[in-house]
Amino acid sequence: MEMTFPHYTQLDTMDCGPTCLRIVVRFYGKNYSLQNLRERCHITREGVSLMGISDAAESIGLRTAGVKITWEQLRDQVDFPCIVYWNQEHFVVVYKITRKRGQWWVWVSDPASGLLKYSEEQFKKSWIQSRELSNISIVRTQSSRPSNVPGIQMSSDVLIDTGIVLLLEPTPIFYKEKGDEDKRVTFSYLLQYLRPYKRYLVQLGLAMLTASVLSLLFPFLTQSVVDTGIGTGNLSFVVMILVAQMVLTLGQMANNFIRSWLMLHMTTRISISLISDFLAKLMRLPIAFFDSKMVGDIMQRIGDYDRIQAFLTGSLLSIIMAIVTFVIYGAVMGGYDLVILAVFLLGSVLYIGWVLVFLKRRRKLDYMRFQEAANNQSNLVQLINGMQDIKLNNCEKQKRWEWERIQSRLFNVSVKSLALGQTQEIGGTFIDQTKNVVISFLAASAVIEGNMTLGMMVALQYIIGQLNAPLSQFISFVQTTQDAKISLERLSEIQEKDDEEPVEEERIREIPEEADIEFRHVVFQYDGPHSEKVLDHIDLKIPANKVTAIVGASGSGKTTMLKMMLGFYNPVEGDVTLAGKKIARYSASCWRRVCGTVMQEGYVFSDTIANNIGISDGIPDRKRVRQAAKIANIDSFIDELPLGYNTKIGADGHGLSTGQKQRLLIARAAYKDAKYLFFDEATNSLDANNERTIMERLEWLFKNKTVVIVAHRLSTVKNADQIVVLDHGKIVEQGTHAELTVKKGYYYELVKNQLELGN
Repeated sequence: MEMTFPHYTQLDTMDCGPTCLRIVVRFYGKNYSLQNLRERCHITREGVSLMGISDAAESIGLRTAGVKITWEQLRDQVDFPCIVYWNQEHFVVVYKITRKRGQWWVWVSDPASGLLKYSEEQFKKSWIQSRELSNISIVRTQSSRPSNVPGIQMSSDVLIDTGIVLLLEPTPIFYKEKGDEDKRVTFSYLLQYLRPYKRYLVQLGLAMLTASVLSLLFPFLTQSVVDTGIGTGNLSFVVMILVAQMVLTLGQMANNFIRSWLMLHMTTRISISLISDFLAKLMRLPIAFFDSKMVGDIMQRIGDYDRIQAFLTGSLLSIIMAIVTFVIYGAVMGGYDLVILAVFLLGSVLYIGWVLVFLKRRRKLDYMRFQEAANNQSNLVQLINGMQDIKLNNCEKQKRWEWERIQSRLFNVSVKSLALGQTQEIGGTFIDQTKNVVISFLAASAVIEGNMTLGMMVALQYIIGQLNAPLSQFISFVQTTQDAKISLERLSEIQEKDDEEPVEEERIREIPEEADIEFRHVVFQYDGPHSEKVLDHIDLKIPANKVTAIVGASGSGKTTMLKMMLGFYNPVEGDVTLAGKKIARYSASCWRRVCGTVMQEGYVFSDTIANNIGISDGIPDRKRVRQAAKIANIDSFIDELPLGYNTKIGADGHGLSTGQKQRLLIARAAYKDAKYLFFDEATNSLDANNERTIMERLEWLFKNKTVVIVAHRLSTVKNADQIVVLDHGKIVEQGTHAELTVKKGYYYELVKNQLELGN
C-alpha cells in the first residue's frame, strides 16, 4: 500500500495544508489542482489553518471533524487517511498504522519529504501537542455524522497526551463533483520556445553530425598507425596518418567554435524569453497572489527557469548528439566483436539502472533544498532591509543565529545530497570500471588468440571511451530532465493562476470620468469565512467630485476599503460599484489608469527622481514633473541636489527621509492628474508645516475630482465634504467635521485625543 498510496509534493513553504488535502482527495478518486485547493483553504503568507483545510474539504463534498485525541484512539478508532498537525508548524497525512514484531509503525505521506514510515516513538514526538486533564474518547453517533467522523465525550480527569487530527470522509456530493482537469505545464509547452530557432537547430544538428563523423575516423586512423605503420616499420605512413589526425582535430575545433557561438546566441534569447514571459505573467496576477507569497519563493522560481533553459538548450541537444554517437560507435564495435558489444551494453544497462534507483530520493532532496533556499533568500532580504531596526533593538546576535539555523538546515540537506551522490557515483564507477576490465580482458584474449590485431584492440579502447561519453550524457540528461520536471511543477502553479484580467472575459474599458463609488452590503475577510470580518456589511456612497475622508483606529478596515475601490480585492458578500456597475467588471488596467494613489506601503524605485515621479509615463514630461514636485513641496529639496531631477535614489527610497519619500509619492500621484484620487495616510510622516502647505496645494488638485482620503490627522480630514468613521469594520458615524463634532460621539472622542485620530 505504501507504494500505491497517492502522494504530491508541496510547491511552496506554506503549501503543506492544501497539498495534504489534495493527497486525501486523490485517495478517494478525485483530482483537484493545488491552485484550486489553495484558494479554497484561504492560504496566506503565514500558511493555512486547520479550519481553512476543513472549509476547503467541505466545499468539495468531504465531511470533516477536527479533534484532539490520544495515540490509542488514533491507532484503534480512526479510519484513514486523516490529516495530522505535525511539529506545531506542518501538516501530514497518516494513511495507515501497522504492527510488526511487537512494534507499531505509522505510515505517513509528508508533502515536504515524501512517503515515510515512523515508529510509534518517532511519530509521537512530532504529533503530540499537549497534555490534557481529560479522558477524550471517540464515540460512534447515530446522527448524520459518518461512522468514521467521531463525536467527543469527556469523562474522568486524567493527564493524557493528545494530538490534533482532521478526520475526513466523502459524502455523495463529493462523488457528484467533477473535480479539475489536469492543466499542468508540460514539456510540450516548453518546445514552443525552440520553434523560432529552427534554422539554428538545423545548423547545430549538422555541426553535431559533422563532429560525429570526424571523430569516427580517429579509431580507424589509430588502427592503421599500429597495424600498418608500426607493424611494417613504415615511418612515412605513420607521419601521414598523424598529419591527417591533426587536420581532423583542427576541423573539430572549428566545428566546436561555430557550435558554441550558435548555442550562445540561441540560449541567451531563450533565457530572456522564458524569464520575460514569467515576469509578464507575474504582473498579470492579482495583488492577492503576492499576499500569500514570500519573496524567497518567487525569487527561487527565477532559478527554476535557469534549470529549464539548461534543459532546453543543453541537455536536450546533447542527448540527440549522444544518441547519434552511441549508434555509430556501437555499430563499429559490433563490427569488431559482437561479444564485446553485448558485454558493453549489459554493463551500460546496469550502470544506468543503478543511477535511476536514486532519482526518487534525489527528487525529495531537491524539494527540501528549494524550501530551505527560499527561506534563506527571504531571511537575507529581511536582514538587509531591517538592519536599522536590528541595530536599534540590539538583536544582531538573534538575527544572525536565525540565519545560521537556516544555514544548518541547508547544510544538512547538502550533506544528504552529497552522501546520495557519493553512493551513486561509487556504485556507478564500480559497475563502469568492471565493464571496462572485462572488455579489456576479452580484447586481449582475442589478440592473443589471433582473432584481433593489436591495432584493432587500441582502436577498440578509443571506441569504448567515445561510447562512455554518451552514457554520462544520458545520465546527466535524466537528472536535468528530472530537475526541469520539478521546476515545471513549481511553475505550473503560477501559469495556472487566473490573470487579473482573463483574456476570455470582456471587461468594460470606458471609465466614466464622473461617477459615484458605492459599497453595497459589503463584507470582507482575509482568511476565510471563520476569520474576523475586516469589513462588516458596509453601505456607503462616495459622491463624484467630492472629497471623502475615512477615519478610525488602526485595524478598523480603512486601507482595506481603499484597496477594494482600486480592485485589489473582491468582497466576500455585497458589491463595490462604479457608476452602478461592479468595479470587477471594469478593466483593472483602464480603471487604475484614471486613479492617482498614495499607499502606505508605496514603493520608490532605484531610478532618477524624475522617473520616479513620472513613472506612469515612459518618458516623463519635465514640466509636469516640476509642477507635481511643487504641489508635494519637495521642489526646493530637489533643486538643491547637484543633479536635480536626474539624481538617482536607492531602492525603496534609500537615501531619502521618510517624509521626503512620502512627498515623492504625493508628487507621483499629482503628476498623474487623475480623475479619481486615493490617499492612504499620505501625510502621516510629515511635520505640521509641510503637511499644511501640501494640503493647501492639494485643494487645487482636488477640484472636480473624486477623492478618498484615509487618515488619522484632523488637519488632513477636517475640510472633507464627507467624513466616514469606521470602528471594527463597521461605519459608526458619517457627516462633515462640523456635524460630527456637534454630535460628540466616536469622532469627537478621536478628535479630542490630541487632535489626532486613532493610535
